[in-house]
Amino acid sequence: MTSSSTSIAVIGGGITGVTTAYALAKRGFVVTLFEKNRYAAMETSFANGGQLSASNAEVWNHWSTIVKGMKWMLKSDAPLLVNPKPSWHKLSWFVEFISNIPHYERNTIESTRLAIAAREHLFTWSQAEGVNFDLKKEGILHIYRDKKGFDHAGQVSRLLAQGGLPRRAVTPAEMKAIEPTLAGNYYGGYFTESDSTGDIHKFTNGMARAAERLGVQCLYGQDVLSLHSDGTKAEVTVANSAAEGGCHATHQFDGLVVCAGVESRTFAAQLGDRVNIYPVKGYSITVNLPDAPSQAAAPTVSLLDDETKLVTSRLGIDRFRVAGTAEFNGYNKDIRADRIRPLIAWVNQCFPGINTRQVVPWAGLRPMMPSMMPRVGRGKLANVFYNTGHGHLGWTLSAVTADMVGGVVHGALKPGVLVAAGKPRPGLQA
Repeated sequence: MTSSSTSIAVIGGGITGVTTAYALAKRGFVVTLFEKNRYAAMETSFANGGQLSASNAEVWNHWSTIVKGMKWMLKSDAPLLVNPKPSWHKLSWFVEFISNIPHYERNTIESTRLAIAAREHLFTWSQAEGVNFDLKKEGILHIYRDKKGFDHAGQVSRLLAQGGLPRRAVTPAEMKAIEPTLAGNYYGGYFTESDSTGDIHKFTNGMARAAERLGVQCLYGQDVLSLHSDGTKAEVTVANSAAEGGCHATHQFDGLVVCAGVESRTFAAQLGDRVNIYPVKGYSITVNLPDAPSQAAAPTVSLLDDETKLVTSRLGIDRFRVAGTAEFNGYNKDIRADRIRPLIAWVNQCFPGINTRQVVPWAGLRPMMPSMMPRVGRGKLANVFYNTGHGHLGWTLSAVTADMVGGVVHGALKPGVLVAAGKPRPGLQA
């Protein structure tokens, strides 16, 4: 703990912003969190797949991803969909994505290490703060319908093992024993017993309340219009959405941390940094399980179907979450029926006993860096920091990157002292 009265602004009230505010408050900083919505976790952290999945740490920078994207470009229900309409942002992102293919193995191993470390932080925090978020420690089962997919999973498993994560191959009979409700024919699977699931929205709101108990001022309904820093003082200009006439206000701080998801790119540009995040849309459905037969037919073990790029989680007794797909279509948040239908069809096929009359669709924009590694650490200015760009592993990595950036801020901002900005941490900043 520090006795410093150093003030820090955290921009964004999703999973990374809330955990960052908590980690900073634990270190004794005076923290103010800005969130444009009325509550925490109302956008990308609202209804994701629910997995805390070190076993899903494989980065996407692989030539097979490029081939699939080109093959599926004109197929509206494809797991990976790229809108062919060009934009400089999209083109620059894909050029950098391809340039990171040589780092595929290194980044997968590093993501695995981070995910394992994050798990310990998250469980410690949630237990200490009494956060109930429908946690299930039942493991995650990856399922494969053909030898090609299964063999690739074997190669990925070797990388995960180098990162410290054990997972084992399982036969179709063993898959049935692990999750008896799963229907269909499969070549084989991989099971990671140490992975878990839960409700990210419940977790984030629970941690927001914990942060407030530590003194964090959470300002909701505050649309951040601009950020400015001279290296010594930082300014946050907001529009209060609750005030008539769109009242603007500017707040001053000793430093700030950008945790704004897909909006981080714009804020970074205002601060003189380049953070090339692209919004990759994902979809989910929450299937309400209104009767005993549906509840019995829904899985308790989390699944990841690599062929369809879908993941599942069981949230309490009466909810079943299915999420996935990747859509490169700019900042569009529309919930498309042609993207939701395959998710419902998948449930009907794999779990025919579930009643799918009550399904709640959702879409969110994942903030993805071209390297698939989060941007964690310092900006060009001495009092500017980032914790953003976690992509499909936002919740999985959130606790460790929050703790990491908390440590960086603590080392840089002493009472009355600014330490000059240094080089980015290798492998985490891009």
